[in-house]
Amino acid sequence: MRIVAFGYLGLLLVLPLGLVGLRTFEHGVSPVLHALSQPNAVHALQVTVVIAVIAVIGNTVFGVGVAVLIVRHTFPGKRLFSALVDLPLAVSPVVTGLALILVYGPTTSLGAWLGRHGVHVIFALPGMVLATIFVSLPLVVREIVPVLEEIGTDQEQAAWTLGASARQAFSRVTLPAIRWALAYGVVLTLARGLGEYGAVAVVSGRLVGKTQTANLFVEERFQNFDQPSAYAMAFVLASIAVTVLLAINLLRPADEA
Repeated sequence: MRIVAFGYLGLLLVLPLGLVGLRTFEHGVSPVLHALSQPNAVHALQVTVVIAVIAVIGNTVFGVGVAVLIVRHTFPGKRLFSALVDLPLAVSPVVTGLALILVYGPTTSLGAWLGRHGVHVIFALPGMVLATIFVSLPLVVREIVPVLEEIGTDQEQAAWTLGASARQAFSRVTLPAIRWALAYGVVLTLARGLGEYGAVAVVSGRLVGKTQTANLFVEERFQNFDQPSAYAMAFVLASIAVTVLLAINLLRPADEA
């Protein structure tokens, strides 16, 4: 079973990523550095990082709050609310992008009203951020919910009986208990934010040097037969994702895993 599992992962993950690395550096390091130093490549990386960081911040705050709400509280429509949180996992990212255009597009009532007030969502950074937040929305929630269910409320209730406020109990009892689940959710959100393509491709307009992310840069360069630049950017994105995932797993204590 181990051989089958490692062989399966090797064929699907290790081999393709390894070939990307080999193609990236087949002519040495200089072409890679030159490709990544192009103004459009630098701008695409900057846009990608900004979008990913905003998505991480938004989904971290939302994820912690929603996880506590789902586990610690009972309210009408709780099951429906929990199902809606998982909706982005079932909806195609392309459909997500189209839905955002239907709501915030420049020809819609809301989009036109925002445009008159100087806020452009579609074919601009705000729409790309919204798309990334949407597709990565459940990741923090679903990492924290099982941990909250497992630890129960005994420690929190003990803190309350000792005079701690709800905020103190959360910061000193609940948050330390969920810290690794939260960290892993953040890492998954970051990785998804860096790698999102479908929804962002629909709402961005793919404007080179303006609304082009690193993933869109890879596609655009590959289609224009600039394979060294495409491979270089793809290697950077894959390296960042693998690095953060390995780091969180190596730093996480064995008894917390």
